[in-house]
Amino acid sequence: MDAKQITGKFDVKLTPSNTYATGVNGIALGRMMLDKTFYGELEARSQGEMLSAMTAVKGSAGYVAIEQVVGSLCGKQGSFVLQHFGIMTDGQNRLILEVVPHSGAGELQGLTGTMAINIENGQHFYEFQFGFETRAEPEF
Repeated sequence: MDAKQITGKFDVKLTPSNTYATGVNGIALGRMMLDKTFYGELEARSQGEMLSAMTAVKGSAGYVAIEQVVGSLCGKQGSFVLQHFGIMTDGQNRLILEVVPHSGAGELQGLTGTMAINIENGQHFYEFQFGFETRAEPEF
């Protein structure tokens, strides 16, 4: 698999779906709908859902999310799913975004990859490192 890396901007709209539970010790569990538009070599829209846990300690929280991305990647049309796992400890972020295996469709079938997100002056940027798996046919 030859890996390629691209960068670009994206806009994101988060729509809260009410805090669905208040846990013990000031934990707030929440849900948000995601709506993104990607620009650059990833020209796409995505929609998804995020679940979060905000602690009573400022700068400490966690979230998971799933979003389906539909559009074009370097001119190839199709879709794929990104899974997020984010932890913030005292303001320090650790974020994992990966393409869900075998979620690629259309010309993006076989897509694998990871994405990083950076926010600078309120603008969101992505770095997407990706490739396409080549599955060997079983021998009989």
